[in-house]
Amino acid sequence: MRTRVFAAFLLTLCLGGMLPSFSCTTASGEQIRAVMATPQPENWWMERHVRTVERLRHGPADLIFIGDSITQGWEADGQRIWNAFYRHRHAANLGFNGDQTDNVLWRLQNGELDGITPKLAIVMIGTNNATRREDPPEETAAGIQAILTTIRTRLPGSKILLLAIFPRGLSADDPLRRVNDEVNDRLRAFADQRQIFFLDRAGRLSEDVMPDALHPNERGYRIWADGMEGLVTQLMGEP
Repeated sequence: MRTRVFAAFLLTLCLGGMLPSFSCTTASGEQIRAVMATPQPENWWMERHVRTVERLRHGPADLIFIGDSITQGWEADGQRIWNAFYRHRHAANLGFNGDQTDNVLWRLQNGELDGITPKLAIVMIGTNNATRREDPPEETAAGIQAILTTIRTRLPGSKILLLAIFPRGLSADDPLRRVNDEVNDRLRAFADQRQIFFLDRAGRLSEDVMPDALHPNERGYRIWADGMEGLVTQLMGEP
């Protein structure tokens, strides 16, 4: 019990900027990688990052989506839904395939939030932490909290809609789904109902709209958009 409390104490200090980044370690001395800003090594990833920064620099971005392949998928299976719901809102897609929380942190700290003043940032990230590195839920949640802190600091006038991680796996007792559920249980506490708001509608996304038990198809993106629309309208200050 004391070990868990000490680890949580370290995370709080690290995320609050009270410790230098190299001190973000677990009680066993290992770095908490979920909060250490790191780029993906693949060329395509850096090329997409450069294109994203360039697009944001030259065009309005009143709404930004931040996430992993599920978010990037708005450009594929979700394209028609994106055009119907978000194109007229000058939305920008900051979703990158395979991203974990530390990869998102690097992007946000290296240009993707510079020079923009979006009304709303929608954030969903964390499912890859459970698979690529098998991060425990408390470390993934710490990475998400670090992302929220970065957005709040760099975009103080923007609202943030934090989404629960979508379910994955074919059954409710799938180990990865259970890990994501444990992360989601921690995310609720991050919403202050002033700048950060939390939404959990993931239970509506079943197998028939997520063929691989992870990524939505077009119908899934439509359900996702419909489920957010009322809150998106409210948080963007639309009539």
